[in-house]
Amino acid sequence: MNHYSYPYKNSRYSTYAKNGMVATTHPLATDAGIEVMKQGGNAMDAAIATAATLTVVEPTSNGIGGDAFMIAWMDEKLYGMNASGRSPKRLEMAEVKARGFDALPKFGWLPVTVPGVPKAWAALIRDFGNLTLKEVLAPAIRAARDGFVITPVVARYWQAAYQTYIREVDNHEELKPWLETFGTASAGIIKTLPEHAQTLEDIAATEAESVYTGELAERIVQFSNETGGLIEHDDLAEFEVEYVQPASMAYKGHVIHELPPNGQGITALMALGMLKDDDHPALDERTFHHQIEAIKLAFADTTKHVADADNMRIKVSQLLDQQYLQDRRSHITEMAEEREHGDLPEGGTVYLATADGEGNMVSYIQSNYMGFGSGVVVPGTGLAMQNRGHNFSMDPEHANFIGGGKRTFHTIIPGFITREGKAVGPFGIMGGFMQPQAHLQVAMNLIDYGMNPQSALDAPRWQFKAGLEVEVEDRFDTDIARSLIRRGHRIKVNLEPNSFGRGQVILKNSDGVLIGGTESRTDGAISSY
Repeated sequence: MNHYSYPYKNSRYSTYAKNGMVATTHPLATDAGIEVMKQGGNAMDAAIATAATLTVVEPTSNGIGGDAFMIAWMDEKLYGMNASGRSPKRLEMAEVKARGFDALPKFGWLPVTVPGVPKAWAALIRDFGNLTLKEVLAPAIRAARDGFVITPVVARYWQAAYQTYIREVDNHEELKPWLETFGTASAGIIKTLPEHAQTLEDIAATEAESVYTGELAERIVQFSNETGGLIEHDDLAEFEVEYVQPASMAYKGHVIHELPPNGQGITALMALGMLKDDDHPALDERTFHHQIEAIKLAFADTTKHVADADNMRIKVSQLLDQQYLQDRRSHITEMAEEREHGDLPEGGTVYLATADGEGNMVSYIQSNYMGFGSGVVVPGTGLAMQNRGHNFSMDPEHANFIGGGKRTFHTIIPGFITREGKAVGPFGIMGGFMQPQAHLQVAMNLIDYGMNPQSALDAPRWQFKAGLEVEVEDRFDTDIARSLIRRGHRIKVNLEPNSFGRGQVILKNSDGVLIGGTESRTDGAISSY
């Protein structure tokens, strides 16, 4: 085990278990996963129970109308799933400009893409679960109907969304149902979402088909037609989840797995590939400098090339080619340098990790993108639609150019680690374009420095923003920060802990014992039995 010299405070012990473990950003969601495990469910049942409950108790970051991605180790095999929706076929640049926009807006119908979450739930339970979708969604339905207490972090983002939509409703009449459905919220109050509960029941009863070809689909299209949306029945009916082969990078005796595009997971793999042959004996300013420069170089490529896989002009294998990455590594000097890259906007997401006593482990992430998403809630359903289309480029020469029936560049990424062909475990850190940066940092904390999962998550983080600007947490070592400044980095302290991502990690040791950590920067919760 390598030694690390980085000083930090308040790290907690990891959690240990034999029969099962669930790690999420919310205690009720974690409890939902453990509940279905105790009913005979496996890690996948727990993951979907947890995911569904998060749409209720943390709607500030995800919802039924969002997208989902998954990497799972099930029955001694690794699987990947892409459940990201495509844009409406009628979405074109000319339509956006005709409505007075030079780029896709953040709110309203224009950035809405087809929801992937419901079919992801149904497919994963059908293909891997021990229980039925009705059994798995029961805790989420109960929370929505009977009520749940709003936690402090959720309350803060809920109130921020309310203030935003109050301002935007004059420009987007389709935001009115959001105000009626969600309204204001504060920490400690009990909230019920009865329409959300009914929608979850419809999804359970129809194996999610209601959203794509049934009653819920009819409501979505009707509201779209009434308020200027572009989504049609065909857009919903033609959606299917896609099982994919994870992209991988060997790193110091381990293999890190991410999903291939349209997601940004290869950004983390590229950075790790640049640093894999380097010796970083201490987590000091030299290590941080190399991490930051590697991420900048990776973003320079991925923000240019990554899009819907059908529209990419360069192959993933080319970006992950070791000779290419060694060449990119040669551009890292001892001083900070500016790299040309695309915009790195913010996002809102939930990530969860589960594991059972049979060796199954799930890395799962879902999102409405920016907080509640587009702000469009279909009346009578509680169904909040995502705004993932905001990521499309208006540049006709860009791989991610706006168009109908396309998947856009996606920020949400689950991660997974294996070693010698066996599962080590799921890890992930949500938070827009912070995600691959945090994947790099946490993976190196675990592998290079032998940190336990909780310590790896608790260690202070940095975040590259643009140009030479790098933000650090207020707990970041001041001497190291000064050394980075001397290398040319423009260091700023950010006092908002949630700006640096929210993660979960569950690892399995050689004896099959589960070892987990949860995020201390939010209302994180981990439970086991």
